[in-house]
Amino acid sequence: MLTLPRKPVATDGSTNLVGLTRDGLRDALIAAGTPERQAKMRAGQVWQWIYQKGVREFEAMTNLAKPYRAMLADHFVIEVPQVVRREVSADGTRKYLLRIAGGHEVETVYIPEEGRGTLCISSQVGCTLTCSFCHTGTQRLVRNLTPAEIVGQIMVARDDLGEWPEPGRNPKDETRLLSNIVLMGMGEPLYNFEAVRDGMRIAMDPEGISLSRRRITLSTSGVVPEIARAADEIGCLLAVSFHATTDDVRDRLVPINKRWNIESLLDALRAYPRLSNSERITFEYVMLDGINDSDDDARRLVKLIEGIPAKINLIPFNEWPGAPYRRSSNNRIRAFADIVYKAGYASPIRTPRGEDIMAACGQLKSETERARRTERRAPATL
Repeated sequence: MLTLPRKPVATDGSTNLVGLTRDGLRDALIAAGTPERQAKMRAGQVWQWIYQKGVREFEAMTNLAKPYRAMLADHFVIEVPQVVRREVSADGTRKYLLRIAGGHEVETVYIPEEGRGTLCISSQVGCTLTCSFCHTGTQRLVRNLTPAEIVGQIMVARDDLGEWPEPGRNPKDETRLLSNIVLMGMGEPLYNFEAVRDGMRIAMDPEGISLSRRRITLSTSGVVPEIARAADEIGCLLAVSFHATTDDVRDRLVPINKRWNIESLLDALRAYPRLSNSERITFEYVMLDGINDSDDDARRLVKLIEGIPAKINLIPFNEWPGAPYRRSSNNRIRAFADIVYKAGYASPIRTPRGEDIMAACGQLKSETERARRTERRAPATL
């Protein structure tokens, strides 16, 4: 698997402070000349400017002495991914195409809802899982995102939403337009564990972005060995891309099932440490016409998850050009949901959002990577 150096380096060679853990930030300040006895305090001040106030220029950090601000500017930068394109759907969904180091691009989606707003962020450029119903899965894995590129997606969205607190106001008094995060964008989060963990710890830090762990949901296709670790080291809510009730069908839809089958996945979920807190696991189930949407599938599903506090999100298939599947009919989806609901499980049918800008679940794909592949295939011309 492809990885990047842990220390975020800006384009000019300076160290990017975005994405550093608190300890990493403290160590970087000491290395730049901050006296060790002051480093914890200085790190806390800089941290609040970056993540609580959204400041990108050291000169604006007015509770630091001017010589110290100059030192910071000499050694460090505050950089987030570059917005290449911003699209707004008819339903208000926003999709950002973001450029990161190496000229690669990822997509991030903001979904506004009444009283809340959810940001769907990516963890990799491309994906290695090749789920057959997912547009992102048709793009090869290029590399993992760094913590800076992960938390940077949140910062970019807050920029666009104008959500950083106004000077002189308590940030807790601000409207939370971005209230929830889902790691459901491009990539498998548990295949980029450390970077996702560090990015989410920054997002949850009470002196910064300050999102509750219950406002963050990590979605995995079933990387069984990392599930318990995610509960211990991240502690956010868990969602599972389930999508089938037999190994034969799931092998085709979610090929990782060939490595960790339904039984081993469910065993890991039953042992998930945070179940003791009665936190439900969300089972994501994309509805595919004639593939996984029968009444028998619904009955098998409730039998399989018996004993697991759960919610079943039924997702109408979001079609994309060349997709090999069709969306189940509304009547079929409602009949499936009714069986699940009568068995005692919440079974909301997700309303597709942002389909007109290819921002719906399973539709994200970097145009840059498509273009690069096209260029490689193009015949040379004289």
